Amino acid sequence: MHDSGGEQVVIESVAAGGDGVGRLADGMTVFVPRTAPGDRVRLGSVRRRRRHARAEAAAIVAAGPDRVTPPCRHYAAQHCGGCQWQHLSLDAQHRAKRRMAGDALRRIGGLAVEDPPLVPSPRALGYRATITFTVRWPRAGTVPVVGFHRATGEGEAAGDVFALERCEIAREEVQRLWDALRPAAGALPRGDDVRLKLRSAADGSLHALVAGGEGAWTSPQPLVAAARAAGLAVTVWWEPSGGTVRRMGGREADPGAVAFAQVNPEVAEALRNAVLAACAGVPGRALDLYAGAGEVAVALATRGWRVAAVEANAAAAARADEAVRRAGLEVEVRADRVERCIGALLPADVVVVNPPRTGLDEAVTRALAQQPPRRLVYVSCDPATLARDLKRLGAAPERLDIVCYDMFPQTSHVESVAVLAGPEGVVHRGAAGSQAGPSGR
Repeated sequence: MHDSGGEQVVIESVAAGGDGVGRLADGMTVFVPRTAPGDRVRLGSVRRRRRHARAEAAAIVAAGPDRVTPPCRHYAAQHCGGCQWQHLSLDAQHRAKRRMAGDALRRIGGLAVEDPPLVPSPRALGYRATITFTVRWPRAGTVPVVGFHRATGEGEAAGDVFALERCEIAREEVQRLWDALRPAAGALPRGDDVRLKLRSAADGSLHALVAGGEGAWTSPQPLVAAARAAGLAVTVWWEPSGGTVRRMGGREADPGAVAFAQVNPEVAEALRNAVLAACAGVPGRALDLYAGAGEVAVALATRGWRVAAVEANAAAAARADEAVRRAGLEVEVRADRVERCIGALLPADVVVVNPPRTGLDEAVTRALAQQPPRRLVYVSCDPATLARDLKRLGAAPERLDIVCYDMFPQTSHVESVAVLAGPEGVVHRGAAGSQAGPSGR
């Protein structure tokens, strides 16, 4: 059901997902993208559902105290969907992320806890070491549109892509690479599934990964030459649909440089250190579940733990096994789904889990509840599924410590580390790494 709009509302808060939240004249909750608490907004077309409504902000009648001018030229002009919160002050972003995590813990998890502290990112802009472009070829023409998706709104198609000039959250070295490669975009393969990923690796090397395309891609040299002309050395890779990554040109490099890397290296390091600190104590048996390329498993084994690592992605599991062998360690690495093998791996003294956004499979929480470890360290990218899983695990506030990490400034995404002690234990506050500074409690 649609209303013509024109009604004014005051935005009271921001919701998980990033939209501002207000109330229509009849009391119905309305979600309005890109609005800030305290904004008085004139609404565009209002789309009513059974229990809530959605609307666009036709105009900001009066700005709230947390509204700032977005630093990115594309945020307003092209309605870029890469960020949701460039119009919010950084303090407001931190408060909102803490509140979203706390609300999920209380409402979904049934836990009587305060909003957790948050470890901020050292960089609010220029933090992304990797950016991924969508490539759209026109029906006729030799130059593709390479950029990001627009935020889906009234009158905008979900697949709409605009040509990106500058990304303010990308690291400057990644932006320099894009400036160099953009004139050579005509060398990219054709196809509906083409992506271009640019990355600055931890060792400072630059990489361009081209994924997808119709048939074999045979023209990487224009990209290599364009980078060289700008004084940059790049390795160009191609990942064909359903195939493996192969180097196509440029500097020799390890394929791992484009297979597994952190978007925000400084925050990722702080989070990893918090995970390892939470595993401190007399080494025993440890499980690293959803282990990725095995970084945590290797670190624990180096500290004397007897480790088993499980990763469903076969390529990631192979890299974990390679890392273990390279370090001269003994770690059991399984390329399997956690829910299929968790029963055979328990009991354990410490369990580290880093599941996808969907959280833990119910079979996993059931097994961990039946044979609880001395300490469970849960790395989460979604407060709602974290809260659900903690409830399934029978978490109690005195056995739980949670810290949020601002891995993705200017967006509504928040990472968390939750440390849950076994039924007989009590977690010391700070176990999850609460170097929170001014954004903490």
